[in-house]
Amino acid sequence: MKILKLIFGFALLATVFTSCYVEETVVVTDPYIDPVSSISLNQLLNSYELWYVDINRSNASGQIPFMQIAFTLSFRNGEVLANNNLVGIGDQGYGFGIDVGYYDAYDFVLDISHDLDGFNTFDVTQLSDTEIELYNPGSGLRYVLVGYQRSNFDYNLLFYENIHYFVQEYAAWEKLAAEGGTPNEFDNENFLQFLPGGGDGNFRSSQDPVGSDIYNLYWDYTGVFNVNDVTGTNYLKYLTLDYDYLGNEYFELNVINDNTIELFHETSGTVYTFRGRGYIQNKAGRGKLRIPKATIEQQMKKIASL
Repeated sequence: MKILKLIFGFALLATVFTSCYVEETVVVTDPYIDPVSSISLNQLLNSYELWYVDINRSNASGQIPFMQIAFTLSFRNGEVLANNNLVGIGDQGYGFGIDVGYYDAYDFVLDISHDLDGFNTFDVTQLSDTEIELYNPGSGLRYVLVGYQRSNFDYNLLFYENIHYFVQEYAAWEKLAAEGGTPNEFDNENFLQFLPGGGDGNFRSSQDPVGSDIYNLYWDYTGVFNVNDVTGTNYLKYLTLDYDYLGNEYFELNVINDNTIELFHETSGTVYTFRGRGYIQNKAGRGKLRIPKATIEQQMKKIASL
């Protein structure tokens, strides 16, 4: 009887150990696999209301103008909308900007037909949950786009990070007032014009009387301008006007609104107020082309060494 009990006991233990071993084997050889989600390109493009064109992470050099003019792109029901201007950004088109063309999306290929710049095709790669890359096989250009909703997009920060483009969005800036400070040569400057880089310079100044026709001004001086950050704030900038053969003028640049700026002349202590005249709406490859900050810095170093 004892022998039978002992045999039965061994059999029971063997059964328990075998069961544990089998259960453990199942856990190791059959892990839980999270199902892979599938999303179409059109769904991906529509998952964000705004796609910020991160020009500093793109190898853009000017061959696709409408991509380099746009600060943001939106893809809505076959239409392409863009914020090409900083003047009115956040308000124009309910934050989407203006209609610039239409698109078709299939198999992670994006075809865009721009109203003025024509047809371009892009291979789309999803870099992360919020980022995509558009690759144009014809030119070899790559553009990185970052997705946002209008409710969490910082239009103000975008504005101040791109002041050097904002001042190009008016045909001329007319002086309204000069307050305080000591007399200096800049007191005679009544109009400023900021242009895309290249040519004989990218700013001009005129001493024509205030109220003159901005399209018939005589430009007395030309030179190169540069806008730099002020440490500790995003809402104040340094403006340098590098006059050809006449040296530099330095200012603190403060934006009052979409149409008015203040220039504090550090040398004299004078505060100049200018208003923009002749708003330029950018829709195609005319006007400013955004280029990476690294490229701008290289250009400025080259100019400074001359």
